[in-house]
Amino acid sequence: MSTTLYGIPNCDTVKRARAWLTHRGVAHGFHDFKKQGLPEDALQRWLAEAGWETLLNRKGSTWRQLPPAEQAAVVDAPSAAALMRRAPSVIKRPVVAWADGRLTVGFDAVAWARGLAGL
Repeated sequence: MSTTLYGIPNCDTVKRARAWLTHRGVAHGFHDFKKQGLPEDALQRWLAEAGWETLLNRKGSTWRQLPPAEQAAVVDAPSAAALMRRAPSVIKRPVVAWADGRLTVGFDAVAWARGLAGL
């Protein structure tokens, strides 16, 4: 299994995360879920492991631009998943499926460094 970073290339956090991985020599693939789509099996794993509340980026512009009624309709994993399928930019980025099986959501250099030290 190899490390895969999921996100969109023009996201500043994704750019920082990719640079961090490259700088530390961590071989990784990049999955652009705007261009390559959002893999259903990956989404289900993310929801199961991280939880929909963690995965949903309520601070981003995509969320803020949604009508209040659409925001209010996101109340559980199925409703969040439906929104994420329709608008993948609402997913907190990056999502990283690490080679050792871990999953992280968002970029946290300190936590990532600890994780690498444990490999």
